[in-house]
Amino acid sequence: MVKLSIIAPLVYIAVLVGTLAVFSSLYRKRKANKAASLEPWFGPHYSRDIYLTLLHQENPKVPDSILKAALVRRAAEDIRRIVTIRQAKGSLQQLLQRGSIGDDLWTRFTVAEAEIEEELKDVALEANGFSNEWAASIFQSAHEIVQATRIRERAAEVAEQAAVERAWWNGKRERASRELLGENSDEDGVLVESSGSKGAARPGTTAQRKGKSST
Repeated sequence: MVKLSIIAPLVYIAVLVGTLAVFSSLYRKRKANKAASLEPWFGPHYSRDIYLTLLHQENPKVPDSILKAALVRRAAEDIRRIVTIRQAKGSLQQLLQRGSIGDDLWTRFTVAEAEIEEELKDVALEANGFSNEWAASIFQSAHEIVQATRIRERAAEVAEQAAVERAWWNGKRERASRELLGENSDEDGVLVESSGSKGAARPGTTAQRKGKSST
């Protein structure tokens, strides 16, 4: 009886733990399958694909200088994506708490966040493969590239907007000039008509004066 009273709780605990383990495993698999079926947060990582293609090219073998340049471009794309992730995370968390977005969107975001963190680690390992200390500076160089690209894009946007506003102002000035010329021509016509009426009245007045003098 004593052995049975001890074994029964142990069996119950073992069954409970096994059930929880099976449920947890199925839940993780289901969640992973659902995450894999969702649309990625970012588009294709072309910079990474180009670097890996160059890295595995054997005939002819790609020089290290080109590989390093490709790795820097890959790191720059990673910096751009991690900045986007960090800027959007706070707002998405607030929207999720309010129920404004669904779990699918948040799952896509968390998957993208995990992927970009792994990507940064991979870039650091690749950089250390070229130089032991390069991993500490490659992301700084990549960040400078991203900043320079944004400045150029912003300058292009400002130039485009300035051209649009300049065209609008030129059109407005031309319309104002045409309206002003139209008003001046109307005033000239009024002055001509008034001058003509005054000139026609003068002969009659002179004739009247002559009549009076003859009388």
